[in-house]
Formats: sequence, C-alpha cells, structure tokens
Amino acid sequence: MSYEMIAVLMFSTMLLMMITGQRVFGAIGFVAVVAAILLWGPGGSDMGFSSVMKLMKWNALLTLPMFVFMGYVMSETRLAEDLYKMFHVWFGPLPGGLAVGTILLMVMISAMNGLSVAGMAIGATIALPELVKRNYDKLMISGVIQGGSSLGILIPPSVVLVLYAQIARQPVSQLWLAGLMPGLLMAFFFVVYIAVRCWLSPSLAPRMSAEERAAISWGERIRLLRAGLLPVVIFGAMMIPFVKGWTSLTEASVVGALTTVIAAAIKGRFTREVFEVATRSTLAITTMFMLIIMAALSFGAVFDGLGAGRAIENFFVRDLGLSAWQILVLMQLSFLIMGMFLDDTAMLVIVAPIYVGLAKALGFDLIWYGILYTITCQIAYLTPPFGYNLFLMRAMAPADFTLPMIYRSVFPFVMVMIFTLIVLMIFPEIALWLPEKLI
Repeated sequence: MSYEMIAVLMFSTMLLMMITGQRVFGAIGFVAVVAAILLWGPGGSDMGFSSVMKLMKWNALLTLPMFVFMGYVMSETRLAEDLYKMFHVWFGPLPGGLAVGTILLMVMISAMNGLSVAGMAIGATIALPELVKRNYDKLMISGVIQGGSSLGILIPPSVVLVLYAQIARQPVSQLWLAGLMPGLLMAFFFVVYIAVRCWLSPSLAPRMSAEERAAISWGERIRLLRAGLLPVVIFGAMMIPFVKGWTSLTEASVVGALTTVIAAAIKGRFTREVFEVATRSTLAITTMFMLIIMAALSFGAVFDGLGAGRAIENFFVRDLGLSAWQILVLMQLSFLIMGMFLDDTAMLVIVAPIYVGLAKALGFDLIWYGILYTITCQIAYLTPPFGYNLFLMRAMAPADFTLPMIYRSVFPFVMVMIFTLIVLMIFPEIALWLPEKLI
C-alpha cells in the first residue's frame, strides 16, 4: 500500500471512530499508536511515549489551567453583574443599546479569561434574562450572546492561540498581540450590525424609557462606571508585565488568576463552594486538552513519518496547479466544513499540524495564519448542525429558545465573521502591525 493510501486510511478511520461517538483523544491516539506499530514494529510504540515527554516540556501549556480557572471564577462569582448594569445604564437609551452593551461585556470578559465557554455562561446567566425582560427579539438575543461569546478565543489571553502556538512553534506573545486588533474589529462590526438593524427595526430592541432613565441618579451611574474598570485592572495586571518582559507567559497567567481571585474576594464572593467548582472544572478541562494534544502529537508524528504533509502539498501545487492564495482559500473552506462536525480543539490537533506546514511552505506568515484559523474556529462554533455554542445556548436558555430558532439567530453574525475573515485576508497588516510594533 502506498504511503498516500495509508494516510487516507488513518484519517478516515479516525473520523469514523469520532462519528460513532468515541472520545476525541481515544480515536486519535488509538489510530496513531496502532498505525505506528504496524508500520515500524514494536519500536513504533515509542512515538506515543515521546509525545508524552514532549507535552511535559511545553512550559507554555501551564497557562492553560490558569486561564480556565480565571474564566470559571468570573462565571461562578458573577463579577460581570456590575459591569453589565453599567452598560445597561449608559447604553440603554441607544438603538439596540443593551445588545451593544452585551457585545462590549463579552469583549471585556474575553480580556479576562480567553474562553468561549465562560463568555457564554456569563451571557446566558446575566445578559439573557435582562434582554428578555426588556422585550428584545429572541433571535437578536440568541445571536448577540452566541456571537459575542465567541470573541473569547480571539482576544487575548486566548486559550486556542496558546494551543496553536504549541503546534505551530510560534511565540504566544506575538499571537496574542496579533489577535487583539482583529478581535476588536469583529466586535466593532457586530456593534455596527446591531445598531443599524435596531435603527431600521426599533421593535427588535426597545429603548430604555425616559422614566427608567430619570430614576437612576448620576451617583449610581458614576459608581457603575467605576465597576467597569475591574476588567481593565485584571487585563492590565496580567498583560503589562508580560509585554514589558517583566514576567514570563506562565507567570503572567498566574498573576491574572490571582488578580481575579483577589477581586472576587474583595467583593465577598469568593467562597469555598466557588473555589471547589472552579478547581474541579479546571482540572477536567485541562486534562481533556492535554490528552487530546498528546494523542495529536502521536498522530502528527506518524503522519510526518509517512510524508503526508509533503504529499498534500504536491497534490495542491503540482497535481492541481493551484496558486498559494487558492490553496489558502481551500484550507479555510475545509476548516469551515469540518467545523460543522468537529469542535475547534479537534480541528486544531487533527488538521493544523498538516496545514501549518503547508502554509509555511507556501510562504505565508504563521502568526497571521494562526489568526485566520482562530476566526474560522469562531465561525465553526456557530455553524449548524453541530456548532459548539449552539448547544451551549440551548442548554442555558429558557425552553422557548428552540434549537431551530437558535440556528436561525446566528446567521447574520456568521456573515459578519466571514466578512471579517475576508478583510483580514486582504489586509494582513491588521493582525501583524501590533506584534511588529511592540516586539
């Protein structure tokens, strides 16, 4: 059997195991170890062992539990409540003001935890009831919360970019800086869409009444405005020492987690129950990520040994005669299609090792390509039938938010994301300017 056919057989077997409901790390690791032993004999089992040792040496991976812990502390202690009240008071009189405030809330939450799950949890528990109470359109509510929560994997400190950095061997600091401007640009496009849509159809988002505005004193408004400084303090405490070179990436993540805990304790919300829930959840998520990455390293080693990456490159360039940009577009389209069936982590560990090498061979900047991949993951989060955020929204929303309605609600926000992706492909400087300026 040719090496190409072996690679196809490995890939199809892995996908078949996932379709039948096997755990992601089990499917990837099983195919990798069995293929290695069949191809190279008993010595092939060393590939699995070496991937474990390689994983243990990745110091940057220590940031993962810190950021996950930050996200769960934020969610369990409801630190975002005052922040959301501030947006309600200051943006309520505008067309779609509370929906705009929800997007801004998600931006600030993203700057503190780097997880889509945490943003979704905070949006569904804090923003959704307020939007429903003020008679916002349900399609608008669902789309805003899901689209806004996806910003967590693009705006630093993004956990997905940390994982991409391990696979692509790129500096996490540059990837974080590269993700900041595209993340803010996407949030800006969300805000513009919401404002224009609600201006054209005011019934979608009723404004705050004059009586309600008059009932809020200026003292209360200023107090709530001060509450909005908390995310800035946490983000600054974590990022400024890191960018200045005073702390390593791992140390910066610890500073961020500690600052979040101190902020929760000052507000009297950091209880033993919160600590236990956040710690258990962090342990579960971190272990899952490590098992998947370990299995993916083994799979990637076998794939590299077969020369599958070079075979794919030859197929696109030599056999099909495609240009570099045509290949890049095809890669992004394949990510979008896979995103309908796989989550972002599975796509990252299965396909990214192959595509990263291909992107490098085609002469593309791997920092810029990492941002393109992350935006594609955001789209995958919202793409039916198996978008991750779609099911999270259904699980957290009231019963009258049906799954078909949730599917329909994300369409305009997916279009905004695709538009942002196209803009970033045309103007790579949007992502690359900040890391080149600061590093």
